[in-house]
Amino acid sequence: MHADASGTVLKRERARDAVLELIESRRPGDAIPSERSLCALLGVSRPTLRAAIDELVAAGLLVREHGRGMFVAPAKITQELISADLALTVPQAAGAWSSRLLEFTTLQAGARVGRKLRMSPAAEIVYVARLRLVDGAPMAIEHLHIRAGLVPGLSAQELENGDLYEHLRERHDVHVHEAVQAIEPTVVTRAEARLLDVPELSPALLFERLTSDTTGSPVEYVHSLYRGDRYRIVSRLALGPTAAVAPVAGGHHPGIPPGDFAQRDPITSSTRGDIQSAG
Repeated sequence: MHADASGTVLKRERARDAVLELIESRRPGDAIPSERSLCALLGVSRPTLRAAIDELVAAGLLVREHGRGMFVAPAKITQELISADLALTVPQAAGAWSSRLLEFTTLQAGARVGRKLRMSPAAEIVYVARLRLVDGAPMAIEHLHIRAGLVPGLSAQELENGDLYEHLRERHDVHVHEAVQAIEPTVVTRAEARLLDVPELSPALLFERLTSDTTGSPVEYVHSLYRGDRYRIVSRLALGPTAAVAPVAGGHHPGIPPGDFAQRDPITSSTRGDIQSAG
């Protein structure tokens, strides 16, 4: 484990969540407190806070204006992909996947994660940060937040070996059913670059996922950072009258300009992860 890089992961994660809470409570264009004020408020160092803010700026959630401060960024355009298969499936990708733990602890959910998991901010969650590797090479950094009451006795070995959802089902009787996932472009911070073995500010993909069980109750909230030079998303689309589902309202699909399908023909899709060769 890279002790110098992983030791600040949890602190930066908590700082990031606290600033996100401020962002979500404000409107686009509203100012947020200065870095000095936020350091005092959150009890973190300037480098830790700046790393969290740099991540949010890179993700397009905050805007820095020289001499004026930091402001909530304009709202993003959201496009939902609708699949014919509503069951939760893990995309297949090339290579042998493994995990290495960076952080593993139990702590209070806090306001933002508590809201996502529909639990009290004071309730406990299991927080996990892990480095995902493919054929031994670092590919992604995952931050998992799981309801602690669902996984008593969750072990480090479960988080490093095999399919987490399989462990949840077989060892904890937690049956995941559905997930809502968003994907955005971003860049890596200095600490993330060291863990992923890429240059600072390299392109990356930010995934955010909220997973629910068969009763509709949230199980986990995850955000992950994938290397942009090695990982890509591939979608297979079925176009036209042969597609099996009704068209999406608005008629626009990512990568397909509005108006290309004037008759609003249905589009179905399936999506998978694709690992690009390192050579």
